[in-house]
Amino acid sequence: MSGIFGILELSSSGLSSQRKKLNAVADNIANVETTRTPDGGPYKRKQVVFSESDETGAFSQDLKDAMVNLDRTNNRHLDTANRTGHRFGMIPGVDAEEVEIEPDAFKMVYDPTHPDADPEGYVAMPDINIIAEMVDMMTATRAYEANVSVAASAKTMYKQALEI
Repeated sequence: MSGIFGILELSSSGLSSQRKKLNAVADNIANVETTRTPDGGPYKRKQVVFSESDETGAFSQDLKDAMVNLDRTNNRHLDTANRTGHRFGMIPGVDAEEVEIEPDAFKMVYDPTHPDADPEGYVAMPDINIIAEMVDMMTATRAYEANVSVAASAKTMYKQALEI
């Protein structure tokens, strides 16, 4: 991601990633008592894994191709590498992948009247902590809001720059 619109592209990749996390949390909360899935057995908790994206958007690539070197009064005015070692202006985005967590063991709840109870009367339930899911949901919501705020700030800066 590069150029003036890199902020919007970075923010949009963050928005997309947090949306995936919110969807996974919603699935976990909705299936906290699901004992039978199409795959067989209780529901398996979903989790979203974030990683650095190696891809840049098509717009970023077009903008990069169109860039011209600007004359500077001093080469130190624009450093060519930032602290993370990426080339100036090339900030990686975020990739998010949803994965199912293979539980060590399901919660065994005694309920002999349940249709999925074993011969001893125990039912295998998903091992989902509803409080932890709510914390994950609040964290993802705050991160989503932060990315919306970044996009709005960038939009305001672009608008003001055009008025100069």
